[in-house]
Amino acid sequence: MNRIQNAFDNKKAFIGFITAGDPSLDKTEEFILEMEKAGAALVEIGIPFSDPIAEGPVIQEANLRALSAGCTTDKIFDMVAKLRKKTQIPLAFMAYANSLYKYGYDRFCKRCAEVGIDGLIIPDMPFEEKGELQEFTGKYDLKLISLIAPTSQERIQMIAKEAEGFIYVVSSLGVTGVRDTITTDVGQIVDMIRQVTDVPTAVGFGINKPEQVHQYTQIADGAIVGSAIVRIVAQYGEQAGPKIYEYVSEMVGGLAE
Repeated sequence: MNRIQNAFDNKKAFIGFITAGDPSLDKTEEFILEMEKAGAALVEIGIPFSDPIAEGPVIQEANLRALSAGCTTDKIFDMVAKLRKKTQIPLAFMAYANSLYKYGYDRFCKRCAEVGIDGLIIPDMPFEEKGELQEFTGKYDLKLISLIAPTSQERIQMIAKEAEGFIYVVSSLGVTGVRDTITTDVGQIVDMIRQVTDVPTAVGFGINKPEQVHQYTQIADGAIVGSAIVRIVAQYGEQAGPKIYEYVSEMVGGLAE
C-alpha cells in the first residue's frame, strides 16, 4: 500500500521540502527526521539539478551547494534506504524530467520502490507527456503527483480527473519562494478540483507563516513549505536541525482543524 494516503487520513497535512545533499546527505536524513518529529505528515525531497526552472533563488542556490558537495542520484537513493530503517513517513521526490530520463525511467522508478519512495513530483513534465513516465510509476506503485497552477483554468478538471496521491496546487505565478501575500483565488481552484475527484489537495509556493498554513488548510487538505525551510539550512548549515524542528512545529501549529 502506498503511504501517501496516510498523510491525509482524517487530518490536515503539513508537507515540508528539503533539497537532498545540502549541506550533506547525512544532514538531509537528520533534517527529515526533525520535520517528522515536529509533525510533518509528508516530506518532499528535492533531487538537485543544474537548471531547476520552477525554483526561485533560495532553492536554486541549495541545488548548487548540493551538486558542488558531490551529491548524486545514487547517493540520494542510498540515503533514503538508510532513512527508511528509521521512519515510515511518506516521502516524495521532487525532480526534473531530464534527471529521470538520463537515469532511465524504469531503473529510476524501480530504485524508488526498492528504497521506499512513495511519489514523484516532476514540475517540468507537461500533463500531455506524463504517460511515458506513468507506465513505470504504475508498475512500481509510485504516485505521479500532478501540479495545478492558477493558469491551468480549463485544464484544471482535466488534470484533476487523472490525479493520484495528492494534487499540488500552485498558489502563485512564477517560481518557488517566500511570499508575504498570495493573491490567487485558491478556493476557486480547489472547488473545481473537488467537482471531479476526492484526491487530496495541498497548496504550495510562497507559504511561510503559520497564518498562511491556517488559511490554506481551511480550503485545502494540506500546505507545503519549501523555500522557508531551505533558507534555514542556508543560514545554519550543519546546525540547522533544531531550527528546522522549531520552525516546522510552528507551521504545524497553524493547521486548520
